[in-house]
Amino acid sequence: MNNRMEQEKIVSIEDRIPKLKQQRKQKTNKRLIMFLCLFFILILLVIYFQSPLSKIAVLEVTGNSHSIEKEILKASGVEKGTGFWNLNEDKTIANVKKLKEIKSVQVLKTFPNKVTLQVEEYRRVAYAEKNGSYLPILENGVVIKSDAQSLPADAPILINWNDAEHLQEMATALLKIPKPITASISEVYHTPEKNDSWHITLYMNEGFIISGSVRNIAEKIKDYPSIVSQLKPGSKGIIHMEVGTYFESFDKPEENSGKTKQGEETDEVQG
Repeated sequence: MNNRMEQEKIVSIEDRIPKLKQQRKQKTNKRLIMFLCLFFILILLVIYFQSPLSKIAVLEVTGNSHSIEKEILKASGVEKGTGFWNLNEDKTIANVKKLKEIKSVQVLKTFPNKVTLQVEEYRRVAYAEKNGSYLPILENGVVIKSDAQSLPADAPILINWNDAEHLQEMATALLKIPKPITASISEVYHTPEKNDSWHITLYMNEGFIISGSVRNIAEKIKDYPSIVSQLKPGSKGIIHMEVGTYFESFDKPEENSGKTKQGEETDEVQG
């Protein structure tokens, strides 16, 4: 009985030996494959870092409307041929943000060697007219000392603004005005009066003139679309927004119509 059991054990072990050998061989093959893969990856990395592929080959700027791409790239300090992985993103961002018109910057890397500087500019809220030149005024109050080559159309023009404090207040007021209404403003004249040094006259693209004050124009002008909608089609005149709000027509009234001292029709409008 014992002999029979011993024979069965021997047979069982002999059957398992080929399986053990096969498992060991598979483990050895897997290790070899892993080492070979790791070796080839290291070789490829060495080749990549030694080749032009690891250097910046494509360098571009996006998001700029007014800023010149060359100036942004120059300020960034990044050049083609710079190591793709050696680029100091924090330093690049800090350099570009030194430009007055740049609000924020993102450095986007695209493998293998493309770098994009995605910028956001400060919005231009107005242009200050000075000796026939138009100086952009940014939303942060900074005036850019560069001349616009043509008449600006993307923001109102401020005329006769000689005081820096008044100019800053007007720029702040424009920021508070809804964009659709700001788009209707063509020119803003500083027209100080005896009792109001902040008095302004706005010329609208629709042909109306608004008389008001810097101090409350941002709030009062919000009623502009509603006021215009109440006027007769083709009406043109001055919309007074100093204290009360009323419309003064340019057209001379008929004999029986109400007149102001200047002989002009005056219509009360609901603000």
